[in-house]
Amino acid sequence: MTQPGAVLQGYNNELVKCIEDLCMQKQELTKQIQQGEEEKNKLQHEIQVLNEELDRVCENLAQKVASRNELDKILAETEAAYMKILDSSRTLLNVLKKEVGNLKHTSELKTN
Repeated sequence: MTQPGAVLQGYNNELVKCIEDLCMQKQELTKQIQQGEEEKNKLQHEIQVLNEELDRVCENLAQKVASRNELDKILAETEAAYMKILDSSRTLLNVLKKEVGNLKHTSELKTN
């Protein structure tokens, strides 16, 4: 009867060893899960920070685009007004030249 007891003891020893191996695997897997969760939390935090930074950059960019559009409008209006001034100046110059020419012509007629 000692032999069946020895066989049973052998089975028991193997069973205990298998259980210990499973416990070690579980501990290792638990450690890996914790590391994975820490990495996930770290990445989620980085994503949140980057999203906030992206929002700030987008808002700043939108403000700059709006300012540029306003400057484009002001510049176009200013250029148009300046072109009107140039046209008026040209017209005034032509009228002045004509009047000066008329004065010279009238002055020459009186001297002759």
